[in-house]
Amino acid sequence: MPGMKTGLIAEAVTGQLFGDPDIAVTSVTSDSRQATDGALFIAIKGARVDGHDFIDSVRESGAAAVICERRVDSPITQIVVGSSVAALGALAAYYRRQLTVKTVLVTGSVGKTSTKEMIASVLSQHFNTLKTEGNLNNEIGLPLTVLKLKTWHEAAVLEAGIDEPGEMDVIAAAAGPDICVITNIGICHMENLGSRQGIFDEKTKCFNYMREGGRAILPATDDMLRTVKSAGGSAPMFFSAEEGVGDVYVSSVNDMGYEGSSAVLNTPAGSVPIRLHIPGIHQLANAAAAACAGLTLGMSLSEIAAGIDAARTIGGRTNLIVKNGVTIVDDCYNASPATVMAALDLLKKAKGRKIAVLGDMGELGPEEAVLHKQVGEYAAKAAPDALFLTGELSKNTLFGARCASHGLYSEHISDRAQLISTLKRTIRPGDTVLIKASHFMHFEEIVKALT
Repeated sequence: MPGMKTGLIAEAVTGQLFGDPDIAVTSVTSDSRQATDGALFIAIKGARVDGHDFIDSVRESGAAAVICERRVDSPITQIVVGSSVAALGALAAYYRRQLTVKTVLVTGSVGKTSTKEMIASVLSQHFNTLKTEGNLNNEIGLPLTVLKLKTWHEAAVLEAGIDEPGEMDVIAAAAGPDICVITNIGICHMENLGSRQGIFDEKTKCFNYMREGGRAILPATDDMLRTVKSAGGSAPMFFSAEEGVGDVYVSSVNDMGYEGSSAVLNTPAGSVPIRLHIPGIHQLANAAAAACAGLTLGMSLSEIAAGIDAARTIGGRTNLIVKNGVTIVDDCYNASPATVMAALDLLKKAKGRKIAVLGDMGELGPEEAVLHKQVGEYAAKAAPDALFLTGELSKNTLFGARCASHGLYSEHISDRAQLISTLKRTIRPGDTVLIKASHFMHFEEIVKALT
């Protein structure tokens, strides 16, 4: 939003301006370390850090103005609001309304980032595309991404992660989507949203913020989402990785394990062979979703196929790292029962010894112990050569694994440091080691230690 003046910003966020109304800001940030010359700094009070404490320091770094919840003793231009987070969302929504860029909002219980990356890869074949980077997918990160849009951008692929009631209203209003993609309605975030119905109700709020002529893209295999008849005034487009199911689906699938897969993509516009380099047969559903987005925006089948071929994994999501003859499957960014089971299925296709390193899964609500036990039972059926676990909830995983199989070597280790030490003594060249847990377990430290 370069060039937007502080007086107009104050109007957009319904704030009280103290200072110069004619300062043109060059960027927007909530990180004081990034508040350089001309920046608008959003002072947010967090659980551990209060952005208001850094207002004077960002002024010294060259920031032009701040949005804050209380006026501070500093000569910097200030826009005082009731909630800095709400003001950030309102500013992004205002800015979005001034742009003609086509936006795709991606949400769902699991698979959001992989689907976002696939869609961005496809759209980039035809459009100058901005996408959500890292984990900037919440009510702070998504508006900040919207405010990075420039006039030359033609498309944006925005990821929406929610775990509290009401968050989708803020996020979707800021995104102003032309297309809403929902990957699934699972059991993640059950802790705060109460039930799958609660998750469905919150996720589908994004339809209320679609622009005129907008379209929803939904999985034909999800028992709840496939019942949606209309969204944004039009019928949804359905996708799947099952032959003959949905408007866009795949057939003639060749699963090559960690080398990816190939298939034929079938669409209302015709069929085309595709090659997917991202491991996991479930990724074909993401490719089908991306094809729906491309078709909706007028892309050709050859462009869509090229975008699918160009897609690659990112750190923490089935990212293969080969070090000293050992293949590390870095899949530690997040985890749910469904994604852990899919990762175990993929591990079965690896060569050499197969070692699964699993940790706790978060935000599963009152059934968390049962769900961890079920993952253990599934692990026993997948039958890796060894199963190592850590985390309090993963004691249930160990119990499930041992109940289901007396032949599987399984061990629960009390802390991450001891687990790393055990793995270093255990793994050898030729092994494939799957490392997966929810983000709060910090399994990236295990990946770092082994690589």
